[in-house]
Amino acid sequence: MGFFEKLGEGLRKTRDSVFGSIADLMTASEITDETYDELEEQLILADTGAETAVQLVDELREAVRKNHLKTGEQALEALKEIVREMLRADAPMQMSGHPAVILVIGVNGVGKTTSIAKLAHLYTEQGKRVMLAAGDTFRAAAADQLCVWAERAGVPVVKHSEGADPAAVIFDAVQSAASRGCDIVICDTAGRLHNKKNLMNELSKISRVVNKACESASVETLLVLDAITGQNAISQASQFIDAAGATGIILTKLDGTAKGGAVISIKAKLGLPVRFVGVGERMDDLMEFDADAFANALFLRKGEET
Repeated sequence: MGFFEKLGEGLRKTRDSVFGSIADLMTASEITDETYDELEEQLILADTGAETAVQLVDELREAVRKNHLKTGEQALEALKEIVREMLRADAPMQMSGHPAVILVIGVNGVGKTTSIAKLAHLYTEQGKRVMLAAGDTFRAAAADQLCVWAERAGVPVVKHSEGADPAAVIFDAVQSAASRGCDIVICDTAGRLHNKKNLMNELSKISRVVNKACESASVETLLVLDAITGQNAISQASQFIDAAGATGIILTKLDGTAKGGAVISIKAKLGLPVRFVGVGERMDDLMEFDADAFANALFLRKGEET
């Protein structure tokens, strides 16, 4: 199954519940004021959030006026382009370091550990040398769980004993990766409740030790969010961004929800790019996010196949 096909399958619940109806709505006839009103309602139902829904409709109105669009089909293409522009990252991930370090943060239950394993698999398939760091030293057996996933992905792990200083684990992992010529270090962290200020401060400490371990390292901090929680994920994310300097999003369980519209509001409200999306349980079901492919797969009409 190709990239677009897999993404389309992962978005099936979202598309079949709302976005397919939006595509049908807009291509059924010429666009009118009533069409705009119904579109706004449908976007809110798709969990884009009211503010983002209004923004999308306003931009569509302007595009229709400015470009003298007449048909619903033309308006749908304009809406796709608006969504694409909204979702495109302003800059690529910072992966130029030696090694490139990816800190993975997020609360328990969002799929953080499995996302780390899938990231390791993805980069290994690209020919990169990957190492994992078991920085979640608080949850019982967290390091053992990560080791199981690492074995499946075929990558080494640096871990300390339970209760050890997470920053020390990651410091050692980055130093080890640098000496062994690894390209990427992916670091697990404890699943933190976003209202625990001391734990958030610890994430900041972890970010600082990376450069102490290796001056040539680059750092990306990816926040894992659960697509099933929809708009609730956004308030959670804002706390992490402020405290931990998150630079991007991994959105998991997109295949298990009809709330895929949250992807749009995450970018619009948080200003952070979605870097990866999870669309299934298999190791190869975490994919680099592509705004163009996402918009195209999202707005397929009912009955159309990817």
